Amino acid sequence: MKEEQFRTTYKKAVDAMKSSETMKQGLVNKMEQKRRPRKMVYVAASVLLAAGIGLAGPNLWQQLNGTAGSDQVAQVNPGTPAAGTSAGIVIPKIELPDKTTGVAASMVALIVYKGNIYTQAATRIEAADAAALRGEQLGRTTGGIDEWSGKDEYIELASNIGEADIYTVKGYDSGFLVMSYTEIDGQVYADLYEHTNGITINSGADLFGKLNLEGRIASAQWESFSSWNNGQQQYLPLPGGEALDGFLTALQTAKPLAAEPLMEQGIYDSEDRKIIYLQLDDKARVELTLFGQGLVRYGTAPVFFEVESGAFQALWNSMNP
Repeated sequence: MKEEQFRTTYKKAVDAMKSSETMKQGLVNKMEQKRRPRKMVYVAASVLLAAGIGLAGPNLWQQLNGTAGSDQVAQVNPGTPAAGTSAGIVIPKIELPDKTTGVAASMVALIVYKGNIYTQAATRIEAADAAALRGEQLGRTTGGIDEWSGKDEYIELASNIGEADIYTVKGYDSGFLVMSYTEIDGQVYADLYEHTNGITINSGADLFGKLNLEGRIASAQWESFSSWNNGQQQYLPLPGGEALDGFLTALQTAKPLAAEPLMEQGIYDSEDRKIIYLQLDDKARVELTLFGQGLVRYGTAPVFFEVESGAFQALWNSMNP
């Protein structure tokens, strides 16, 4: 199974996961079968995640996915928006676990840098292309974070990915994106981590602007929900041109919406979704999920974006099998 297929299969398993011990064990067993050096980092975090499902919340996974109960993960800025603008969405910092409560936290792959938690990014980079994006070395992670770690253990460059060198990413703000990069016996292991909490989003530019999408699309593909949901990886070419350009421009001014209310209303119950993959000129690949009602989500940031309807529909309608 290819790595991307593994990621997709893993993602589907988590989406469908309940607090069944059988399912937890099944996932753990499945990932153990796929153990390879680069994936060991991914698997380690995944096992922690699986172990945390069903535990009393809030937890990191719930916060990242906007499913926490009373602990709202994204809030509308109570301030009055200026004329012609929408209210901002405040994404609080990820709440660190308090081990004195005896409540364990679920884990996703994360590192601590400058007091902020960076989680595995929705933007990917192939190992072969990582060196070209590697910037200034920021330090080396110490590992040691697990589901039982308390706040006092979330120190600078602590992580749950083991020991890895951390670098800036050329062309990106290190306040948003950093890279783990390690070479073992000539083999490169690299991943991107993004900081999408503890921020206020007033428009799409506050998130997508950090990815510098406009004018940098080298190629694009899309995938139907059925293919994505079944791990079939049936990628179809997404032509560039006016529809894509118009969508990317509209994305910058898209209205942010808190994720939690939409998820409570069952936005993920609908299969009216399409996934697009934007290959940038620096080889990074950005994944966006489009929802039929005109919304877009990037990764696990607890915010959706309402894109201008004409631009959204033009792109949506261009994606036909």
